[in-house]
This record gives sequence, C-alpha cells and structure tokens, in this order.
Amino acid sequence: MRRIRRRRRAHSVVAMSDLEVRDLTRVFASGDTPRRAVDGVSFTASSGLLTGFVGGNGAGKTTTMRMIMGVLAITRGEVRFGGAPVTRHDRREFGYMPEERGLYPKQPVLEQLVYLARLRGIAAPVARREVLEHLDRLGLAGRAKDHVEKLSLGNQQRVQIVAAIMGQPKALVLDEPFSGLDPAAVDAMADLLREHTRRGVPVLFSSHQLDLVERLCERLVILGGGRVLASGTPDELRTKGFTRHRLVLSGDAGFVRGVPGVLAVDVDGSSALVEVHDDAAATRLLSAALERGAVQEFSPVRPTLAQIYREVTS
Repeated sequence: MRRIRRRRRAHSVVAMSDLEVRDLTRVFASGDTPRRAVDGVSFTASSGLLTGFVGGNGAGKTTTMRMIMGVLAITRGEVRFGGAPVTRHDRREFGYMPEERGLYPKQPVLEQLVYLARLRGIAAPVARREVLEHLDRLGLAGRAKDHVEKLSLGNQQRVQIVAAIMGQPKALVLDEPFSGLDPAAVDAMADLLREHTRRGVPVLFSSHQLDLVERLCERLVILGGGRVLASGTPDELRTKGFTRHRLVLSGDAGFVRGVPGVLAVDVDGSSALVEVHDDAAATRLLSAALERGAVQEFSPVRPTLAQIYREVTS
C-alpha cells in the first residue's frame, strides 16, 4: 500500500446541515436518442433524519446518488449541503456506500479498513480502535484477520458498511446498505445509523425492502422513471389520496358497491374494505349501513408503504 499523508480529523460534532437535491438531471448519450435517466429530481435529506430512497430497478436511484457524490457528472441541477453548493471538500467528508462494492478481496478485513480510515485522515491507532469496535458491533470481531474473499456476501456487506461510516462523516449516502443482511445485522446497522442522525447527520439510503424503510425512516422519496413520484413523512404519504375504511356489519356488505363516492376495494360477506372520496360519501355510506342493521366496525385503515408504492408507481 502507498504511503498515506495524514490529514487533521474532522471534529465529531456536526453542524445541522441538510443535503438538498435540486432539479437534478442526467442524460446519457445513446446513439441518436439520448436517454434521460434522471429527470428533474428534487428532494431534501434533512439533517438528523433517515431518508429512505425507494424505487424499482432503473428508477434512477443509483444514478442520483452518484451525482450527489460527484462520481457522475450532472447534466442539469445542483446538489447543496448546509445551504450552499456542495464542494469537493464536503464530499470528502461524506460517507458513501456505492452499488459496486470497493473492497480488496485478497486483503485482511482489519488491514484494509484501517487503511481506508487513514485515507480519511484518521490516525492509525484511532482507526484500528474504531474499526475493531464497529466489527464487534456487527458480529465480525472474530473475522478481522480473514481475507474479504473468505467472507460470505452478507459479511462482506457488513465490512463495506464499516468502511462507509468511519471517521464521523458529515452526511451518509448509502446504496442498498441492508442488502443481504440477516435480521440481527439489520438491527445493529440501524442502531449505528441512528447514532449518526443523533449527531445531526443527514442519512440517505436506498432499499428494495419496503417494510424495512417504513420501519426505519422519518422521510421517504419514491422514484420512478427517473422522477420523484411521491415524497414526505410516512404519515403524509398515507394521508394522500382516498382514505380507506373497513366496514363490518351484522348483515351482507355487498350494498357498498352502489354507494356514490365509495369504491369497494374488497367485499367479503359482512365486511368490506372501501375507499371513501370525501366526508359526504362517508356519511352516505354509514347512513346506508345503519339502515340495514348494526354496524360493528367503521374505522380507517392505514396503508402500508408497499401499498402506497404500488399506487404511485402504477
């Protein structure tokens, strides 16, 4: 390994700084027909919050993250950090986990993580202590001297995570950090990320695991076709569109199909799942139900992130 020039390590206290993406666009030249992979994407990964970045394959998540980190040139738009255009110095203090993992397969885990930490300006003794602490928390203390190629894919993922979070980064941009992790490792990783948000760090991560994103994130950004289809807190996303209610009666619920302003999503005997367009429709539905007998339940149903995702991407 080449000799490393030591830089001063950044202070562990992070100023409250948002990571902002404004009208970010990337066009790839492809013969006579350029391809617009990301088209006017705007959102904010707020300081001290976990922001989940979700979308199908080809939605533009990885391309957006590469532009945030300066790995890929921006066709139009800008990235801002702390209220100003992001600089090369800012990016050097970001923790980044790319889609293509950057580990050396034939080098020992501890040795290369210490090396990567020293590239970020951390003194060797401090780096070694921090690496060992993180490996222990992720269940890899006994594998520190193993070559990366000897580890399972899930354990390699844990090593890559450690590489991204070393040195008190000012922001974290993580592409599929939970991929291949078992439940215990997911919990350990979530705890580590929350420690960074408590320092005021904005954390943006992509994932195909919608239930995990829903459980962990304070804000969500749903991408499709290179554009933002929906964004906000989980509660904000749940309240957009029509409200679903569950209606349970003493008799048959089939009549709901004929109530104006009510869409019957599912009817099964005495129960029905309906979408109510407005308060007037809810009143009509409940009045019609009471005319037919006792109403045992009429309550709103909170949609899951998976249901919201299917609705906005369909």
